Amino acid sequence: MFARFVEFIPKMEKKEELVKVVRNEILPILRKQPGFLEIIPLFPETKTEKLVTITFWSEKTNAERYEREIFPKVEEILKPYATTPVTFKHYNVETTLCEHFVSALVA
Repeated sequence: MFARFVEFIPKMEKKEELVKVVRNEILPILRKQPGFLEIIPLFPETKTEKLVTITFWSEKTNAERYEREIFPKVEEILKPYATTPVTFKHYNVETTLCEHFVSALVA
């Protein structure tokens, strides 16, 4: 399994609007992507902290294709809600250490 972390400092006054945009615009895009498993958005409690969104993918190649072909469109959707540039990082998920989580994702 593979994970992408997307980070930016959000405009806190637009949090509710951002949640709706993620639910109504970004999530449907993600669900259409091969290998997409789940999204976990983590909203900060203060204006100076980053919003972190973790997306889980069955394979790195699926996440890379999404990043190359689709993410630029998603990034444009997010820009009005960000006070900093949108950045991302990649991680391999060590599934042998999170068996319950993995079984929940594939159920």
